[in-house]
Amino acid sequence: MQEFYRKSLIVLLLIAVANALVAWFCIARSQLVLPLQAGAAPHWHYIAESDSSLSGKPGHSAIRLQDTARDRMRFAFRLASGIPYPYISASLVFDDGQGREVQRDLSRYTTISFVARCAPAGALTFFISTFDPKLSKAGQFLSYRPPSTYFSCNSAGVPVTLDLNRLFIAPWWFDAQKLDLARQGYLLDRVARIGFGTSSQSPRQVDANVEIAELTLRGRDDRYLWALAGVAGASLALAAVWFCRAYARALRMRLSVAAAPDVPPAPETVPVVVPKQTPVATYKESERTAILRFIAVNFTNPDIDLESVVVGTGANRNKINEILKSEQGLTFTGYLNKLRLAEAGRLLAWSHGMPVAEIASTVGYANVSYFNKLFKEAYGCTPKIFRTRAADEVSVAPRPQA
Repeated sequence: MQEFYRKSLIVLLLIAVANALVAWFCIARSQLVLPLQAGAAPHWHYIAESDSSLSGKPGHSAIRLQDTARDRMRFAFRLASGIPYPYISASLVFDDGQGREVQRDLSRYTTISFVARCAPAGALTFFISTFDPKLSKAGQFLSYRPPSTYFSCNSAGVPVTLDLNRLFIAPWWFDAQKLDLARQGYLLDRVARIGFGTSSQSPRQVDANVEIAELTLRGRDDRYLWALAGVAGASLALAAVWFCRAYARALRMRLSVAAAPDVPPAPETVPVVVPKQTPVATYKESERTAILRFIAVNFTNPDIDLESVVVGTGANRNKINEILKSEQGLTFTGYLNKLRLAEAGRLLAWSHGMPVAEIASTVGYANVSYFNKLFKEAYGCTPKIFRTRAADEVSVAPRPQA
């Protein structure tokens, strides 16, 4: 059994290390990070819009992209004061590398983060344009669903993180599309652009500057987590199967080694199992040999006790305890239980039709519950489970002779 325990420990350690490596890989790959303002990001280009670009009338709001660097978005604007709803916006529009608009699937991303600088300080709008096949017309962003939200910025720079699943659609868009305000739902599987614009609190007739940097999408790919759960579950299941089979094999070998064919059967033809280390016929008969032989022959007798050993061998109680302690490291009761449980294990493995209660009685236990308790403490499972685990392996071992 020591070899079995050693192998089990090694297997468990290997499984733990392997699962830890797989967990590290899957968790790392499940964390999605996409820096948009970087060379590895999808193709895109900047565009700027204002109320004047839509109306075509001079004197309205104006916006100017200050540079086209890919690591940041910088623009200057001035809101007009003579119109009810002045606005400007600057957007990052996804394209195919040739300037033609495409929609990107961002459904695996849950947040977007960036650093916003603006002068003067104030509140700006973040928005995305999502293509709705039932409503949108390609290239006409006003027909795209525009989920949005607000954020603050100042000249020192404000780190901002927004939840892409908790944006709202402004009422003006529903009015323009003649849709019910309750239809706030949107999908992120066809995103055409990501943009920033003014809010109703932005100052008018004031020259302002905005810079958006470190624009990054973050999300999670659950497929890797499901793969991790599958790998962990499969490895544990295989380990459990191996453990049960190896445990049953080790017990069978232990019981086979424990059998002593040179000891005659006890009365009523009950086979006797004597541990290999019990010396019953290896040297001249002595008091020590007589004590061990008497117990080996009579351990199945439910009435055997220390006093009956004293009477049967002529040895005194102290001598009996001394021999058992030195030879087996056990008390009389402990040694008696060891012999009885070893025989019970053999009968469970090889006598499939024999009820557990009968086996308990055969090896000397009148109380089945007490027998079950002792057996579970010795073997780590109930007699029924032990019999089930050993059933598929007992067939390959030679059946003992009655």
